[in-house]
Amino acid sequence: MLTPAHIDRVVVAALEEDAPWGDLTGEYLLPPDARATADLVAREDGVFCGGDVFAAAFRLTDPRIEIEVSIPDGSPMAPGQVLATVSGHARSVLTAERVGLNFAQRMSGIATLTSRYVAEVAHTGARIADTRKTTPGLRALERHAVRCGGGHNHRFSLSDAVMAKDNHLAVLSALAPTTTPGAAVTQALQAAIARLPHTTHVEVEVDRLDQIDAVLAAGVGTIMLDNFTLDELRAGVERIGGRVTVEASGGVSLETVRAIAETGVDVISVGALTHSAPAVDLGLDVRVEIAGI
Repeated sequence: MLTPAHIDRVVVAALEEDAPWGDLTGEYLLPPDARATADLVAREDGVFCGGDVFAAAFRLTDPRIEIEVSIPDGSPMAPGQVLATVSGHARSVLTAERVGLNFAQRMSGIATLTSRYVAEVAHTGARIADTRKTTPGLRALERHAVRCGGGHNHRFSLSDAVMAKDNHLAVLSALAPTTTPGAAVTQALQAAIARLPHTTHVEVEVDRLDQIDAVLAAGVGTIMLDNFTLDELRAGVERIGGRVTVEASGGVSLETVRAIAETGVDVISVGALTHSAPAVDLGLDVRVEIAGI
């Protein structure tokens, strides 16, 4: 999803937001012939992500800036480690600094948090997945960061798969008063599946154990057990019996994810990966040279 064209669109928007009419400080304070070399340096342990996006901030500010990213996305980083180096006119380097840092810190934070969740469930067969709880306009970047941390991506958008959630099921049940709610859900799902292309995945969210049988009968691909207790998750996994993929969602944290994985679910979706990841502390250490000095 993270193509060069998408990176450029996002970074151009960020640069225009940050310096819509240029950088007044650099233009009026710094000599035009001053040159700067700057190192992107890790201030804490984590997983690095966003190298191409960081580089784009400088390249799109001034194509003359030289950029070298030292480690690939997904690599571990330690305090004091140089992650990338940029060199060029000081005005340009300092104009791009904040935007480049913002992206790298945000993406590295998501990758780092994801890696911690992945480590907690490494002894099980469960995979950690993200959700659509992403920053508007930055979904491709944030989901790339999840993959760099060892996680997996859920559907990218509403257009990519059928996912019937609790409110969808409530509407279906209310519209079919002449039959039982379970039968209404089964029939509606079967009708939708019959009209869909055979490659389209269908997932249904349930919030009670007694909803599972009606969903299974429809022939869906994944059942999400939403906000189930650990005992309910174990019962749900047993009831489904390997016939479809089982996803757990709701109430997932670093403190609870291990126990959730040990219930036997296949996927654990975690909104916190993208909506609550703290930025990793990265710095740009600058060395300046002025012609004639």
